[in-house]
Amino acid sequence: MNDAQGPSDPATGPRRCRLADVATVRLFASAREAAGVGADVFDESTVDDVLRAAELRYGPRFGEVLASCRVWVNGDDVPTDVPVGPHDEVAVLPPVSGGSS
Repeated sequence: MNDAQGPSDPATGPRRCRLADVATVRLFASAREAAGVGADVFDESTVDDVLRAAELRYGPRFGEVLASCRVWVNGDDVPTDVPVGPHDEVAVLPPVSGGSS
């Protein structure tokens, strides 16, 4: 069961505390810089929902960076309509430049 009984509130009665099934989001390079964090959790049901929630949380600069990023779930490049759950890791990977010649 994902709910636990919380402390009582005299106005509303017992509170329910939801132990959320959340996906972990890992942010790399410019995505991490734009968000200000390297990892976070989101209680959303699909990759697209996670990305929209992240953009709302981190702001327009993050949205600009996100537009050029690859998104992987558990190490696989996936479409954004893929469901995510509590054991999933969503990685936001900006393009990489440089290399050796």
